[in-house]
Amino acid sequence: MTDVVLALDQGTTSSRALLFGYDGQLVFMAQRAFPQLYPQPGWVEHDPELLWNTQLSVAREAVAAARLAGQRIVAVGIANQRETTLLWENASGRPLHNAIVWQDRRTAAACDTLRSGGHEPRVRQLTGLPFDPYFSATKLAWLLDAAPDRRQRAQRGELQFGTVDTFLVWKLTGGRVHTTDPTNASRTLLFNLIARSWDDELLALFDIPRAVLPDIVPSSGELAWTDADVLGISVPIAGLAGDQQAAAFGQRCVQTGLAKQTYGTGAFLLAHAGATPPTSTHGLLATVDCAGYALEGALFVAGAAVQWLRDELGVINTAGETEALAASIASTGGVYLAPAFAGLGAPHWDPYARGALFGLTRGTGRAELARAALEAVAYQTRDVVEALQADTRTSLRELRVDGGMVANNFLLQFQADMLGIPVARPAVSETTALGAAYLAGLGVGFWRDQADLDANWALDRRFEPRMSVDERDTLYNGWQRALALTRDWARP
Repeated sequence: MTDVVLALDQGTTSSRALLFGYDGQLVFMAQRAFPQLYPQPGWVEHDPELLWNTQLSVAREAVAAARLAGQRIVAVGIANQRETTLLWENASGRPLHNAIVWQDRRTAAACDTLRSGGHEPRVRQLTGLPFDPYFSATKLAWLLDAAPDRRQRAQRGELQFGTVDTFLVWKLTGGRVHTTDPTNASRTLLFNLIARSWDDELLALFDIPRAVLPDIVPSSGELAWTDADVLGISVPIAGLAGDQQAAAFGQRCVQTGLAKQTYGTGAFLLAHAGATPPTSTHGLLATVDCAGYALEGALFVAGAAVQWLRDELGVINTAGETEALAASIASTGGVYLAPAFAGLGAPHWDPYARGALFGLTRGTGRAELARAALEAVAYQTRDVVEALQADTRTSLRELRVDGGMVANNFLLQFQADMLGIPVARPAVSETTALGAAYLAGLGVGFWRDQADLDANWALDRRFEPRMSVDERDTLYNGWQRALALTRDWARP
C-alpha cells in the first residue's frame, strides 16, 4: 500500500479534506461549502454543527478514496480558520451558541473600554496583539455573559471553549480530547508569548475561568487518535496549526527574511522572525509560527471583495471572471474600492472603518469594479509589507503566495508591480493543507526532517515587477487617500 497523510483544512467558507503523498503532491481533495450568518450588521457567525458536518463528510470521502486507491492514511493534520470562537457543553457536546467568526465586530466597544483603561501596552507586551474584536478573548467573554449561569458552569468545568481546531479534535476523538496548539492559542489574547502558556494575568483581565480552556500541545507529534466510529479509522492526529501558520510552513517560510501571503476570504502575510518573540511598532502582530515566531499582517477582506461583487452586486457570475475583466481595461479610471466591510486589520486596526467606492463616474462599469477589487488586495498588501520592512529594517526579497486567488494572473502581476519585488507562486498551491500534512507527517516519522520538506517546494511562476516607480507611487497615494476617508466611519 502507498502511505498518505490526510489534511483537514477548515476555512471560513468551506471545509476540505486533502490527501498528500511523500512528494508533497496532492492526490485527492473533497470540499463542501457552508454559509456565513449575519444576524446583525458587523456580526458574523457559523452554525457549529454545519461546520462539523461538512468537515466530517469530506474527511469520510477522503478515507473512502484512500481505500479505493490502495492507500494507507498514516496521520491526520488540521489547519483551521483562527480566532473563530466556540463554546459547548462538556457532557453533551451541545454548542451553546453559533460560532463567532474571526471577522465579527460585536465586541468593538468592549475593546474600547479595555483600551481606555490603559491595559493595551501590557497586553501587547504579553501577547504581541492589540485590543481588537478579531481575537478570541472578547468573543469568549461575550459568550460567557450571554446567559446568566455560564460563568459558573465554566468554572465548574461543565463548558469548553475552543477555536475551530479544538472543536474538530474534540469531535474527531469522540469527545475525549480538549486541546489546542501554540499557533492557535497565540491568537486568543490569553496566551503568554514568552512562557508559551495560558496567562493568569490575562485570564483575570478578561474574566475567563481557566477550567474552560483546552490543554496546549505541540503543533507536531502524536497528539490524539481519531475515534474509529467517527471517521471510520483510528489514526493519529499528529499536526495542528492555524491556517496561516500552516501555509507558511507549507511554503517553507521557516527562515528569517522569508514571507508568504495567503489570499483567501482575507489575506494574511507571515514573515518568520526567529526563535524569540518579535516586537512591532508599525501595527503588525507578533505570533507563534511552526518554527518559532513570526510577524503577521492580517487583512480582513481579499477574496471576500470578489464574493461581494458576485453575491451582493451581481456584477460577476464567477470569481474567475475578474481576471479577464480587469485585464480588459488599462486602469480603473481613478476608481478605488476600500473594502473595509469588517473594519480594517493590519496595520491600521480600526474596527469602525467601513467599505466605500471612490472616484465613480458615469463611465464606471463592471470592468472597473472588478479591477478595483483586485487592486485593493494588492494595495492592502503593500500597507503590510511597508510596515514589515519598517519593523525589521530590511527589504523583502520575494513574496511567496498561495490561496484560491493566486490563480488570478492579473492580481499577482499587479501585486508584484505594487510591491516592486517578485511574487512567487508555487507548483502546489494548496499550501495551507500541505503545511498541516507536513506537521502531521513529521509527527509520525513519515517525513524524516525539514530537508525532506524543502526538497518538495517547486516554483510554478515568478511575477517580476514591470511598473515604473512613479506610476506605482501615484496609484498607491490615491489608495491611501481613499482609505483615510473610511476611517472611524461607524463609531457610535
